[in-house]
Amino acid sequence: MEGRVIEALQTCYDPEVPVNIYEMGLIYGVEVDPLGNVSVSMTLTAPNCPAAQSLPMEVEEKARSVDGVKDVHVEIVWEPPWDPSRMSDAAKLQLGML
Repeated sequence: MEGRVIEALQTCYDPEVPVNIYEMGLIYGVEVDPLGNVSVSMTLTAPNCPAAQSLPMEVEEKARSVDGVKDVHVEIVWEPPWDPSRMSDAAKLQLGML
């Protein structure tokens, strides 16, 4: 189920960047317990990110849409701080950084 949740999260995009938030490195962790409860630990590119209100709600909705998921908890964390080194090579390539 964890893989399906990650696939769902790969359909979430930061409105300012044409790369999904998983490839951007904004998802720090996804945990699924045997009962289907999902915990997502994520960050934003900056504390004053314009998507600070909408992106966590979208992450929750996408994770909740996965068949078998019973409950979702999204936690915003600031440590470690996000920086471009957390991006996948695919994201860097898409943004012309490779």
